Formats: sequence, structure tokens, C-alpha cells
Amino acid sequence: MGIRSDTRTPADIVQTLRAGIARVSAEVIKEIQNRIPEYARPSDEIYIKVIRMAVEQAIDGFLDRVENPDAAWDPEPFRMIGRGEAAEGRNLEPLQTALRLGARVGWRRLTDFAEPLGLSPQSLYDLGEAIFIYLDELADAAAEGFDEAKARAAGEMERRRARLLDLLLTRPPAALEAIADMAKAANWRLPKTVACVSLDGPQRQLALSPDVLAGQECVLVPDPSGPGQARMLEVALHGMRAAIGPAVPLLEAATSLRWAGEALELSRRGVLPRGLVRCTDHMATLILFKDEELVSVLARTRLAPLAHLRPTQQDRLAETLLAWLRHGRGAGEVAARLHVHPQTVRYRLRQLEELYGDQLADPDIRFELEIVLRARQSVMDGTA
Repeated sequence: MGIRSDTRTPADIVQTLRAGIARVSAEVIKEIQNRIPEYARPSDEIYIKVIRMAVEQAIDGFLDRVENPDAAWDPEPFRMIGRGEAAEGRNLEPLQTALRLGARVGWRRLTDFAEPLGLSPQSLYDLGEAIFIYLDELADAAAEGFDEAKARAAGEMERRRARLLDLLLTRPPAALEAIADMAKAANWRLPKTVACVSLDGPQRQLALSPDVLAGQECVLVPDPSGPGQARMLEVALHGMRAAIGPAVPLLEAATSLRWAGEALELSRRGVLPRGLVRCTDHMATLILFKDEELVSVLARTRLAPLAHLRPTQQDRLAETLLAWLRHGRGAGEVAARLHVHPQTVRYRLRQLEELYGDQLADPDIRFELEIVLRARQSVMDGTA
């Protein structure tokens, strides 16, 4: 650094400056605590001691550099200070302000010593430049520690949230006490209801609200009927194939995910639409496809009267019969639903009466016919 006077070496200069460290440190601390509210804790003796140690360490480190510019410098103490700022929940602005204040006080005291030490204007200039270079290094070290601590904290919080999601989706569900403890550790408020979303493959970075718990192929949404939740999901999942399960009590989250998974599978098969599927919009289809083998057996029995017809005839009569079962027995209403002439509907209904006979008067058979016809329609809509 080349700091010397006509009669004294850098070591002599540093020895003189070290003698005033305590006084300069006290002045720096007073300035920091007067100007930065975050560091003003007059009743906290431990905190004051930590600040004093940090200030003295910074000054001592600077003087070491003046005395021996080529000596190795250990940035770890100021990395620790940066980690401490992160632990306190602050950003780095108060610390950066404190460093600037410390440098200003240090510079004032150096100018006081300039004449007694016989420092030339150039040497004083060099010292001032060295102070601000050192200040940048301290700030960089603190920023490294701060970022490291924030990353570690974020990783730990992510692990806690992942563990919380596992607890919520366990079958049978974990004890509420265990869930509550993990939710507290994960800084997650326990909601009354949740809905799970099943994703078609591992998730990318989704723009989800902070209260959503995200796994690899599912997300859990607290209070799904709350303000903005539906819109948030629509925006985050735009263009993706996904299924939103029904809202359920907290401890039944696995049930919501199971229904969402089944809806997603039906979407992949084309039975349900592509894109974002809401289970609540397709409950009848989900129930119908819950046991497809049983529905198939029932379909063979109830649709047997149509089996000998050509496929196109089967389709027309099945469509008409389903509309008649769902919307009433008037030919006019059925015709409006199917967008055909009422006389066409009457003709088809007469065919159905001939094929089914008295069966259409039996409420149980009509119910079973609607089940199998709905299932048949869902498959046809999906493969269209």
C-alpha cells in the first residue's frame, strides 16, 4: 500500500493507530446506533458486545492490511455477519449503511492523525482509497454469507414443506398434532379445506401463491374456494394437462388427490377434456368410471336389445334414449336437446318401446340404463 511518513514506517504508523482503536470503535458504534434503528438495542448487552467485536475486527483487519498489504485476508468473520443479518430477518441495507458510517468515522480520525504522523497528502489519499476498497471487500463478504444463509434457509423451508405435504397425503392420514407441528415449522397456516391438483408429469416452475404446497406431480391448495385461488390456478396451469380434485377437509387431502388422479387419467384417455379439468364438473363421469368392469357388465345386459342393430342405428337410439331419460318424456323437449325434428324423436321412441317393452317402465332399469348410456356417451365424446 506504500503508506509511510518521512520518519516512520508503516509498522510505526499502525502501532500508533492501534492505540486508538477502542476510542474509534466507540465512536463508530455510537454513530451506527444513533443513525440505524435496527442496531439500536441499548439494553441488549450481548448484542452490543457483538457489534463492538465486529467494529474492532473491521478496524484491526484494515490496519493489518496497511501494515502488510500482501498478507492473506480471511473474509469469514464478515460472512458470518452477513449470515447473522439473514437470521435477523433483515436485508443488507442496514449493514451497508453501517459500513459506510464506520468508514466515514475512520476517515475523520485518520485526518486527525495525519499531521502528528507526518503523513503527506498523497499518503492520506492512499489511505482513503484503501478504506473504500476494504469497505467493498467487507460488503462483498457479508453479501456472500447473507446469500448463503438465505439459500440454506430456503432449502430447509422447502424440505419442511415437502415433509408437510407427505404427511398430508399419507394414507391413513398422519395425526393432526404431527401435521400442526410440521406446519408451524414450515410457516404454513392450517386451512379448513384443501384441494389437490394432479399434474401430467413433473411440474415446471409454476407461478403459485406462497401458501400452495408443491410436489413433483401434484400441488395442494389451501382454502381452494378462497379469493383469487381459482384464478391463480388457471393462470399457473395454463396450457398444461392437470386435474383439480374436490375441496375436502384438511385430513382428507389424499382423497382429493385420488379423485384428481383419476380425472387426469380419464383426460389422458380422452374421456374428459384436455387442459385443466375440475373434478366437481365431472363427478358423474368419475363415478361411472370408478369400476369400469362393472359398468361394462351392466352395459352388456341393459344395451342387449340394441346389439343386433347397425352401429349408426345403435348410436342414434342410444343418444335418443339418454336424452329421454335425462330430460323428460316429451318428444318436443328431447328433439330440442338433440336438434332434430320431433317426428324423428317419436319414431325413435317407438323403436325403443318395441325393443325394450315393459323394461322402460321400471325405475331401476331406467336408472341403470342412464348409467351405462352416460358412460357410453363419455367414451364417444372422448374419442370423437
